[in-house]
Amino acid sequence: MNIQTGERVLTELDRVRLASIASRGSRARLLRSRGLDAVLDDALVVPSRRVASDIVTMYSEVLLRFVDDGIERKLTLCYPGDAEPQSGFVSVLSPIGLSLLGQQVGATVRWESPDGTERMAVVDSIVFQPEASGDYTT
Repeated sequence: MNIQTGERVLTELDRVRLASIASRGSRARLLRSRGLDAVLDDALVVPSRRVASDIVTMYSEVLLRFVDDGIERKLTLCYPGDAEPQSGFVSVLSPIGLSLLGQQVGATVRWESPDGTERMAVVDSIVFQPEASGDYTT
């Protein structure tokens, strides 16, 4: 699969599940303000069995290197109900989670932290991706 630099890639399953979350009640307004609608509208959508192993999908565990201080951190991208930020499980609806969704290894992601500071990190590697391990239903 050839993707353009900076183009996000979503699996069909991730797109359907995230679109369902985005369409629910008052939460939908909050999600739109965080850019989920734009990601859902603009991303390249592929079947789960065809997503490249270097793309951040739901429940991928990624190794990030923060640009400002060089610190590396492992994070797992998850749905809001499974989020435990202290344990490294970040919600796809959080600013950092949304910035990671659909990105490729090597991408520099940007988001605004709760204190208003812009943060940047490089997706150094994907430690685990469900689809690469044969799990197409997570």
